[in-house]
Amino acid sequence: MTGGTAGIGLATAEAFGALGWRVAIGARRAERLEPALAAVARAGGHGFGHVMDVTDPDSIDVFVSAAEKALGPADVLVNNAGSAHPGRLHELSIEAIRAAVESSLLGSLFTTRRVLQGMLANGAGGDVVFVSSRAAALPWPRNAHYGAAKAGVESAAAALRVELEGTGVRVAVVRVGDTVTDFGASWTPAEFADVAYWHALGLVKGAVLQAADVAAAVRAAVTAPPGVSLETIVVNPQPSGSPR
Repeated sequence: MTGGTAGIGLATAEAFGALGWRVAIGARRAERLEPALAAVARAGGHGFGHVMDVTDPDSIDVFVSAAEKALGPADVLVNNAGSAHPGRLHELSIEAIRAAVESSLLGSLFTTRRVLQGMLANGAGGDVVFVSSRAAALPWPRNAHYGAAKAGVESAAAALRVELEGTGVRVAVVRVGDTVTDFGASWTPAEFADVAYWHALGLVKGAVLQAADVAAAVRAAVTAPPGVSLETIVVNPQPSGSPR
């Protein structure tokens, strides 16, 4: 599990814990690992935590090796880590663009590459899940770098489904609508002004998902019966008052 100490990642780790699973959590912020592992334990699972930077292949290798030693071979990978700051492309710094693409796209590819090596070697099959965003499927101004990264994630997932046919490894995308997380915790007031702009365009409609809602979709993908592949799950909030 990447990005497993907050938001969607933490909710998914807890959902896996409720299944009694062993959950390996990788994250950049070491101080958040212990609270996350405690949450997994309270849910009924057993957690292992280790610092990991998904933009650094060496860091990924250290994390995966340590997790495999502690918990055994991985049979589920959830690529959840990602970050971005909004802005007009011509005004964004090179560092901001690079950070969005590295964390969401390259990080997912690097981590999947490493986990697949063990997953395919043991021959038991498994699941790889990519947490995406509806920004991958919609024109999303002032967010082009992030939308491009997530579109790349979805393209990679589609290619991997074909590449991994016959191996027993399933590949799922969970494409997420507006969700309550700390994704924008480091945004400046000026950057939050872009949210009002998105509202004006109708891209943000007011209703939001809880992280647990997305975790339920991830859980559904990885617990589907053998022979069933939930390839793309689109999770959007339902406006209050809508008929069920």
